[in-house]
Amino acid sequence: MFIAATDVEHHPLVPIWQELVIGTIAFALLCFVLLKFVMPRMEAMYQARVDAIEGGLKRAEAAQAEANQLLEQYRAQLAEVRTEAAKIRDDARSDAEGIRQDILAKAREESDRIIAAGKEQLAAERATIVRELRTEVGTLAVDLASKIVGESLADEARRKGTVDRFLSGLESAGAR
Repeated sequence: MFIAATDVEHHPLVPIWQELVIGTIAFALLCFVLLKFVMPRMEAMYQARVDAIEGGLKRAEAAQAEANQLLEQYRAQLAEVRTEAAKIRDDARSDAEGIRQDILAKAREESDRIIAAGKEQLAAERATIVRELRTEVGTLAVDLASKIVGESLADEARRKGTVDRFLSGLESAGAR
């Protein structure tokens, strides 16, 4: 019966042919399923990934180029603004110097006016003081002369002539 077939001893290094056939069919079926369904999906995912990376690189390169262009524009604008700022500073300095010169000129004019007014006031005060001193010196001279001469020099005309002569004598003595 069937016992005789099972009694044959099987060598462990030699595979059983039925297992080889079933293994080969299973392997072929697995390869077919992988090639038909799995590999196209993996290839599509791989291609999508490659496209995403390459697209990302292209977008990054485009963004880098745009950033470089904007940087150059900003540098040019910055240089232009710096030039304009330097021009504004120079204009402000020249305006400030003009204003300074105007203020100095006005200050000189005001100073000259104040000095002239002071000189006029001083000359007027001097004339007043000289007039008062002449009158006082004249009165004192007449009183002294009256005491020395012994007569009254009350006559105005004589007194004025005497005072004028006395003051002229003092001025001529002071001039020497």
